[in-house]
Amino acid sequence: MPVINRIADFHDDMTAWRRDIHAHPETAFEENRTANVVAEKLESFGVPVHRGLAKTGVVGSLKVGGSSKAIGLRADLDALNLQEKNDFDYKSKHEGKMHACGHDGHTTMLLGAARYLAETRNFDGAVHFIFQPAEEGEAGGKAMVDEGLFQQFPCEAVYGMHNWPGMPRGMIGVRSGAMMASADMFTIRIQGRGGHGAMPHHAVDPVVVGAQIVNALQTIASRTIDPLDSIVVSVTQFHSGTAHNVIPDTAELSGTCRALSPEGRKIIEWRMKETAEGIAAAHGARVEVNYRHNYPVLVNSADETQRAAKAAAKVVGDHQVMLDPPPVMGSEDFAFMLEAKPGSYVWIGNGVGEEGGCMVHNPHYDFSDDILPVGASYWATLVEQELPRT
Repeated sequence: MPVINRIADFHDDMTAWRRDIHAHPETAFEENRTANVVAEKLESFGVPVHRGLAKTGVVGSLKVGGSSKAIGLRADLDALNLQEKNDFDYKSKHEGKMHACGHDGHTTMLLGAARYLAETRNFDGAVHFIFQPAEEGEAGGKAMVDEGLFQQFPCEAVYGMHNWPGMPRGMIGVRSGAMMASADMFTIRIQGRGGHGAMPHHAVDPVVVGAQIVNALQTIASRTIDPLDSIVVSVTQFHSGTAHNVIPDTAELSGTCRALSPEGRKIIEWRMKETAEGIAAAHGARVEVNYRHNYPVLVNSADETQRAAKAAAKVVGDHQVMLDPPPVMGSEDFAFMLEAKPGSYVWIGNGVGEEGGCMVHNPHYDFSDDILPVGASYWATLVEQELPRT
């Protein structure tokens, strides 16, 4: 089964929706215009709408027939704080904000599926169209779950999708188990004793302590974690000092940690604290480690992943479904929904090379309108497959 004909018929409409959203990017928990656009379109399709979860979240619920079975489909609404450098007609109208991760396309594909399913009603059960705010670092997915998403809209499973530059357009990738990494943040504050740069023996130099901590943290990956279990520890900031001839009192390091297993995530945290405290003590300094959990590991459940792959193959063909692609160390707050419910998250190819191959979070990125009917057809096919009419 290729792209659904009826969805292909309104490809131009979806392109217009996507470009309108792209031109009006809004960031975390401020997606008011975008939420209004989504709600108005859902209502025009005849889909009942609920608003207010996680401030700007929108959930459309469509129930057909007598089955009590229900599934959730999730798209993200928000943009990034990034100045767009594209020059096409629909480039961002908001200074310093840009849809640089394709959430404009994700929202549009789910709206396209909602339009088709509301027209055809060829399923038995309930489908909840979940439009989530604040995916980019602000954990809008967690906010929706914490505020009762799955109590108000019970689902047996929940599914997500993200475009993937570097993967050919029309290809869909999915794997069971860990697909994307956890993402945590840390700050290490070092208290030394300041002094004259020419007389370091009278001081406790926090810069030297910090430099040794930076190097030692790399041994967490190379000498503490199983080589087959990937982690990343990146120190991305080092702040200290005010003058070239003054040894400062303090230094501060910060950065991010990634892991593909909950166990690896725990090891990073305790080894970081042990390492920093040990090095500081050896130099007569004190240290405070603030380790903040952000997004958990995104783990696809086995059964739902098989179902997602089956639906994808119906749309793009078996040869266009990439099973078991390598996981990546990027993170996604859909992981919070997968902690609450079984489900699966797929990648849809955005293109290779100049057209659609620009990586996300880049000021030149743009979502490929060519894949809008592919993604919408995947969503619609998944619903008809999982909620079959009898």
